[in-house]
Amino acid sequence: MTFLSIRNLGKRYQDFVAVQDTNLEVGEAEFISLLGPSGCGKTTTLQMIAGFTEPTKGQVMLQGRDLTGLDAHRRGLGVVFQSYALFPHMTVEENVSFGLEMRKMASAERRKQIANALELVGLGALGTRYPREMSGGQQQRVALARALVIKPPVLLLDEPLSNLDAKLREDLQSELRRIQRSLGTTTILVTHDQGEAMALSDRIVVMDHGRVEQVGRPEDIYDRPANEFVARFLGKTNAFQGEVVAREGATVLMLGDLALPWQTSAPGAVVLTIRPEKIYMSNEGLPGVVKRRVFQGFFWLCAVETAAGDVEVIHLNVGSSCPREGETVRLAFDPRDLTALGQKGAESKGAV
Repeated sequence: MTFLSIRNLGKRYQDFVAVQDTNLEVGEAEFISLLGPSGCGKTTTLQMIAGFTEPTKGQVMLQGRDLTGLDAHRRGLGVVFQSYALFPHMTVEENVSFGLEMRKMASAERRKQIANALELVGLGALGTRYPREMSGGQQQRVALARALVIKPPVLLLDEPLSNLDAKLREDLQSELRRIQRSLGTTTILVTHDQGEAMALSDRIVVMDHGRVEQVGRPEDIYDRPANEFVARFLGKTNAFQGEVVAREGATVLMLGDLALPWQTSAPGAVVLTIRPEKIYMSNEGLPGVVKRRVFQGFFWLCAVETAAGDVEVIHLNVGSSCPREGETVRLAFDPRDLTALGQKGAESKGAV
């Protein structure tokens, strides 16, 4: 059942369209990530949901209630910013208490809720410290506790981990997902980090130039991207130039001289994508020449030149030797791992 509904939401600044006709249905307790490059419209979308930016068109509905015309403070949503936005002159407890004071909660109950929120984020013993006395990761936990203590129906996160180093960011991703699952809070995260979106999300909304390009589970978007932008934005991928031809009542995909069974709407040229980890070196398959190899520890990343285009292959470091530069190899893969790419916004087709 839909909990939060975004209907035809759009934002225009004179001649510039920041967000256009965005539609999204979010279920209760679902974790959604808005993913895309800088300037794609993800933060503007989040700000319209929060009430910080007035949409040019469309609606934001929460449990059937229209939030579109309400000021941010009347929506009751929790927000965590990239910059933490803590009050520097207040202690941790005072920062977390702020939202409860605005709701005029009694002091005894307020102290109880503050203690619970700080325990939840692992800061139960640090309530009397000031933000300047804490690390970036601890400050972000304070910001999260402040957003959660009011028990918001929706938690909005605007790139909350982007200022942290890689190891701390990874640790906090796990903590964030644990907290979200334990509370069952509907959550929308804005991020440009593909790994973060895939690690945290129930579904990902991929955006570019103000448009939603694809919505789906992380594994579905990764394995079956709707277009080349989505394929390339979510990690390394290969784009093959192929030709679909009719043969004896069936269709066949030609990659150079390699013929593969294929099912598509009509014969003709086609662009296909496949992830490097789905390709392996074998005695049969698409012939090519290793042009470059880079050692990455547990795998080699090899660039192979073929008649269908240049191909990146992940060759696992599991005991077998990796072909050297200049050697001829053959590349094998399951045709079902190939995805035919349409234009932006088009649905992908599949292999037999």
